[in-house]
Amino acid sequence: MPVAAAPAAPRTRRYPKFTQRPFDIHSVMKRVRQAVRPLPKAAMFALAEEGYTSLFEQLVACILSIRTRDEVSLVAARRLFQSSRSPTDLASMPRSRIDRLIGDVAFHEAKAGQIREIAQHTVKDHGGTLPCDPDVVQSFRGVGPKCAHLALGIACGHKKISVDIHVHRIVNRWGYVQAPTPERTMAELERRLPQRYWIDINALLVPFGKHICTGRLPRCSTCPVLDMCRQIGVTSHR
Repeated sequence: MPVAAAPAAPRTRRYPKFTQRPFDIHSVMKRVRQAVRPLPKAAMFALAEEGYTSLFEQLVACILSIRTRDEVSLVAARRLFQSSRSPTDLASMPRSRIDRLIGDVAFHEAKAGQIREIAQHTVKDHGGTLPCDPDVVQSFRGVGPKCAHLALGIACGHKKISVDIHVHRIVNRWGYVQAPTPERTMAELERRLPQRYWIDINALLVPFGKHICTGRLPRCSTCPVLDMCRQIGVTSHR
């Protein structure tokens, strides 16, 4: 009895590896903004829209998001803030209770101690209100430029760029910058990106990177900026 031939593997449509149009960051940001409008917002921006706008709340939310998907950290942040959202209350809350409230996030035990420690310093050293001071924010254990910049940008309006894995991947894939690490990407963006986009770049590229310009098999066939993207590093896509 003849053996049926295996079905042919689907062919991946490939697009030219050159810039079809000159890269215009203003047009790109406008198109990306339109594309992500129906998508879920990045966790910290979603929390800000819900009224969690203090620097302390935003910093805590960013800590919860580290190595954790937005879908998980957002729920954990809401649960924590519904129980207690002030530094004074969290400073006196047992670490074990904080841990139970944020138990869904990665490294929750360490983060529970870190959050309580920041709350205690905020009460002791700043009268219960975390000041919009980058040096103060980055003085806390475990808080680097990514979290500090994003929290300060959302809560205080500071013009800071926060580069996470999505921002790093996408702007390098576009060919807008050429940098091997998120830290280098941040420095390149600070040199080149117009300041009007310094906060927006994270708000827009996180959902864009999660749903369209994904790490594996990006959706190039429906990408709104394909005609300006150099597709650096893309070998296959949808």
